[in-house]
Amino acid sequence: MIIHDRINEFFNSKAFTVLTGAMLVVAAFLETASGSVPQPDAGAGLFFSAKWSSIASPMLSTAVNLACVIGIGLLMLALNKVFNFVRSVTFIFASVFYLLEMSNPFVSSIFNNGTTLCLVLVGGITMLFSSYQDKHSQHSIFLSFAVLATASLFQYAFLFLIPAFLLGFIYMRAMNFKGVLAMLLGLLTPLWIVLGLGIVDVADFKPFAIDAVWDSLALEQIRMLVVEVAVVALLAIALTIMNLFTIMNYRLQLRVYNAFFTLMTLLCIAAMSVDYRDMTTFVPTLYLCLSIQVAHAFTLSNWSYRYIFIIALIVLSVASCAGNLLVG
Repeated sequence: MIIHDRINEFFNSKAFTVLTGAMLVVAAFLETASGSVPQPDAGAGLFFSAKWSSIASPMLSTAVNLACVIGIGLLMLALNKVFNFVRSVTFIFASVFYLLEMSNPFVSSIFNNGTTLCLVLVGGITMLFSSYQDKHSQHSIFLSFAVLATASLFQYAFLFLIPAFLLGFIYMRAMNFKGVLAMLLGLLTPLWIVLGLGIVDVADFKPFAIDAVWDSLALEQIRMLVVEVAVVALLAIALTIMNLFTIMNYRLQLRVYNAFFTLMTLLCIAAMSVDYRDMTTFVPTLYLCLSIQVAHAFTLSNWSYRYIFIIALIVLSVASCAGNLLVG
């Protein structure tokens, strides 16, 4: 029993997070060096194209992406320390997030819209959770929606965060009449700026187009991507339902925080089902949602052998990473 407890403690520790972070870095640079990962499609937004994802140097692109991905994990650890949405001292959701990122070279080895979307989401969560039952959160509301509206000018995928944060601020009981005005001003201000200054014209509007992600990937890569996303989505839904029975007994504030992550999971899966072109853009966010549910399940369980699930995840992530290198 002591051995099992020590293994579980290791997987729950900072040391395991450092180890998975190192594995992610090594795997990402190997994938980049192999040349098997195509340059991601920058996609388009309301008026512009997301050129921030098109860094010319592959190695520099990998370094920037890794810095952002590792930063997302660290920010989530800091957020949990402040808001305690996972009611345990744990590092496992950062570790799981790094393992999932490692498994998919399309989101780990090249700086892409998915990493940007996930980073914006984590920044927005900071303001969202801080606004809990605060009727004077108009500045946070304005800033959140202004950032989302600005990002949507470059990438349509950011539009799906707008209803998520609208419902999120309602969940937080921070939305009132002034909050609605702040939201509307935040959404309209970027449009006023680009149209008012003549940066763009109404004729420059780029209509939303549904393309297939498989137009830019090899058949073998498509199969691995679709299978992995399907497995992650099903696992996220299953763990969310399983954890819900315990989370419902938490105090209201923690229930509200976790309701937002549940909402994000469902919206993310729905968005991938509709916007085929930007499927990989939503993958890191789905990984983040799954990692939080794994953290809940791992810390809530008293089963001595629960570390088997983490070992299985490590094996599958390494196998997926190796498989992508071989078929690329």
